[in-house]
Amino acid sequence: MKLNEVKVGETVTVSKINGSGAIKRRIMDMGLVKNVKLTVRKVAPLGDPIEITVRGYELSIRKEDAKCIEVL
Repeated sequence: MKLNEVKVGETVTVSKINGSGAIKRRIMDMGLVKNVKLTVRKVAPLGDPIEITVRGYELSIRKEDAKCIEVL
């Protein structure tokens, strides 16, 4: 399942980050790496951005970037 498909309130674990180059590096720099748990807090009315809690802080991520993150 991709991160953009997760429902509000669910807690999931990152299993893989797809993509390459700058996009993958930016996602990893935000703390989204393999085996980290995150919770989807809010989704904007039009679905972009998605607010998540990861490693104790709130993070807003674009829907396009969320499509690159596979979760369990």
